[in-house]
Amino acid sequence: MAIETLETAIRLYGTPIYVFHEIVHNKHVVDRFVREGAVFVDRVEQVPEGAVLLFSAHGVAPEVRRLAHDRRLNAIDATCPLVTKVHLEAIKYAKQGYRIMLIGHEGHDEVIGTIGQAPEAFTLVETAEQVDGLPFGPDDKLAYLTQTTLSVDDASRIITRLKARFPQIVGPPKDDICYATQNRQEAVRILAEGASVVLVLGSQNSSNSQRLAELAREGGIAAHLIDGADEIDPAWFAGDETVLITAGASAPEGVVQDCVRWLQDRYEADVEERTIRDEEVYFPLPKELRAAVAAVRLPMA
Repeated sequence: MAIETLETAIRLYGTPIYVFHEIVHNKHVVDRFVREGAVFVDRVEQVPEGAVLLFSAHGVAPEVRRLAHDRRLNAIDATCPLVTKVHLEAIKYAKQGYRIMLIGHEGHDEVIGTIGQAPEAFTLVETAEQVDGLPFGPDDKLAYLTQTTLSVDDASRIITRLKARFPQIVGPPKDDICYATQNRQEAVRILAEGASVVLVLGSQNSSNSQRLAELAREGGIAAHLIDGADEIDPAWFAGDETVLITAGASAPEGVVQDCVRWLQDRYEADVEERTIRDEEVYFPLPKELRAAVAAVRLPMA
């Protein structure tokens, strides 16, 4: 959805068009949009007054929205709806007086945006071991939320430790970890058992891609997180391995197929495609962009 939002905005408004942080954490996607005229910024002040600004899929804090409004920017919100769900939960818990344990990775764009919904209410928890040092007691109102791109197993361990130490803690009625993240982790868990090498297509700053490589390594399998076929090292293979190729949620399919062809061309490898889960979820474009498209009857690509 976020990628389609930026594509449509470029066609609708032309370039330059500005994006707050990387639209998704994937080098190929970001580089492609830079070539097309997108400008990625880390501060709203870098955007000329009156320009078009997209908020990335990872979400932003209310302060970012306020600054965009003050600069009279045409803001388009490409936040993933699953991240928006976490933001709404954060606001609800904060209004009810809860102290919120956010399970996530410090410095990640999504974590920054989520904490920004109610900064005074949050405590970031990155590991199960950190739970033992939290300065709360049995009478404190506590809640937990999770970053959407975490390892399911890691998040479960931390939640279990939180519930053991703080029986009064509450959480969202439905798991916050993204369906695409969970599906890919399940696929690696099942398929890596028959592999000796795992290639994960994704960028180093992609949390969900990092989790896939970690999951394979936890099973004792050599795993390599790469952006594309040009990063494959022939030294990883003796020539008789079974190689599992998977990808982070925002990796372009063409990049995956390039790696498949690299192995086929070099080793005459046989290729088998396996499906663990079908994904048919669709998120519509942001409402402000849908209205603009309808007004000019912009043809879809």
